[in-house]
Amino acid sequence: MRLIAEDGQQIGIVSIDEARARAEEKGLDLVEVAPDARPPVVKMMDYGKYRYEQARAAREARKKQHQIQVKEVKFRPGIEEHDYEFKTRHARRFLEEGNKVRLTMMFRGRQIAHAELGLEVLERLKADLSDVGKVEAEPSFEGRVMFMVMAPLKAR
Repeated sequence: MRLIAEDGQQIGIVSIDEARARAEEKGLDLVEVAPDARPPVVKMMDYGKYRYEQARAAREARKKQHQIQVKEVKFRPGIEEHDYEFKTRHARRFLEEGNKVRLTMMFRGRQIAHAELGLEVLERLKADLSDVGKVEAEPSFEGRVMFMVMAPLKAR
């Protein structure tokens, strides 16, 4: 097998026993790097230290990544102006933070007969939030609920 030293320098092709003896002499482990190569490639390294550094790098990567969440803001068809602006500010903040927003239009009783009123509110929301988000799922019905999903324009 082809043996590589801990500093990356190639030692050459040696027998398994000789590779084990050299690794044991230096107090290192023998790790198979490329088992499919002919001859197989092994490297002398401290395997515990290697695993620790891999785990540390993975932890750092997880710390730096941003989990995208889906936040929900609920509306009704006959929403008053102040309530509309208040909830729109929340949706805007969620989009600016890099989260997706599910805008839900809930209908009660006979309001379902005038679904176009709810659609108008969602279309207005789409226009008002177009500077910070784009529509990912167009308005659609599920029972007495109409919803639309918006995603941030730029991912954080």
